[in-house]
Amino acid sequence: MTEMVFGATPVRVGDPILPRWWRTVDKWSLGCVVALFALGLLLGLAASVPLAERNNLPSFYYVTRQAVFGGVGLAVMLVISMLSPQMVRRLGVLLFAGAFLAVLALPVIGTDFGKGATRWLSLGFASVQPSEFLKPGFIALCAWFMASSQAVGGPPGRLYSFFVAAVVIGLLAMQPDFGQASLVLFAWLVMFFVAGAPVVLISGTIGLAGLGGMFAYANSEHFARRINGFLSAEVDPRTQIGYATNAIQEGGFFGVGVGEGTVKWSLPDAHTDFIIAVAAEEFGFVMVMAIIALYGAIVVRSLLRLVGERDPFARIAGVGLACAFGVQALINMGVAVRLLPAKGMTLPFVSYGGSSVIASGITLGVLLALTRSRPQSVLSDVLGRAGR
Repeated sequence: MTEMVFGATPVRVGDPILPRWWRTVDKWSLGCVVALFALGLLLGLAASVPLAERNNLPSFYYVTRQAVFGGVGLAVMLVISMLSPQMVRRLGVLLFAGAFLAVLALPVIGTDFGKGATRWLSLGFASVQPSEFLKPGFIALCAWFMASSQAVGGPPGRLYSFFVAAVVIGLLAMQPDFGQASLVLFAWLVMFFVAGAPVVLISGTIGLAGLGGMFAYANSEHFARRINGFLSAEVDPRTQIGYATNAIQEGGFFGVGVGEGTVKWSLPDAHTDFIIAVAAEEFGFVMVMAIIALYGAIVVRSLLRLVGERDPFARIAGVGLACAFGVQALINMGVAVRLLPAKGMTLPFVSYGGSSVIASGITLGVLLALTRSRPQSVLSDVLGRAGR
């Protein structure tokens, strides 16, 4: 009766999730991710066929698996990119807890697959590399600690994040996985700087990392062999670095042609850690620059969208994720051209590997979620409204 006299209470229909997500997400970064995945499949067609034939598998065995892994990774990325920063923070903490426990279990139930480092958990039908999933969770957790320390009466979050970083880096170095340990350290230093840490503390942390590197060189044969090989003036042409260097030199500006490369027949990791060498040989310098441009576009656009972000967690975590994503790509390509010591690190969304692709999907999903346009997320918007 009341509704008949006064009328029904107007109901405000909520904005559907998908249209709101499409309006606020960084479409250019999303397009660059899809382009990287497409290039990864293209390069996989060139690089993985010889390995499949050597292992008596169907010619496109690895490409098919990569397509499946990539589909899962892209789906995970899209779902996570629709979450709010609060949900992203909770997801990051849960992801860190699960991956951290898996890393702790590696010395007991892990395997090295003959590569000299115990980094994988074998599930029979597939293998998982927990450290790949540890990185986005670690960045989210440390960003939460650092953001909470900026609140009035907040906990000493920077100190908490330092202890977490020290434990994680130590566990990764014990595998040994010095590449991932260096990447985690770099991401933490970037976030520490964005959170307002003094330059003196950052310099002291870098000094401690240098001392840790010297200790590893003196006590780890694996680490010392990698450093000595990098510092050597001569490159053994029968090593993976030698094959990759020759392939990049042979490729020239436009490459030798699709399917005409020879490095994929010699490199055991041509479809994973050294896939950029296949790209340089068959497609030339032009393809390499296109791949670098795609990574650069994702990192630069993400950082630009985070410049005016008011939420300290979104700002700190977003910068850490963007820089870690870009530096991982630089490390992979730097190893191939012998600018950096050899490390077992994949090229995100391009190299073959289920753990790498899905973990990259999680990383970019979180980054896209944190860089979405939100009401009053930029300080200039609030000041603009106040002046009207």
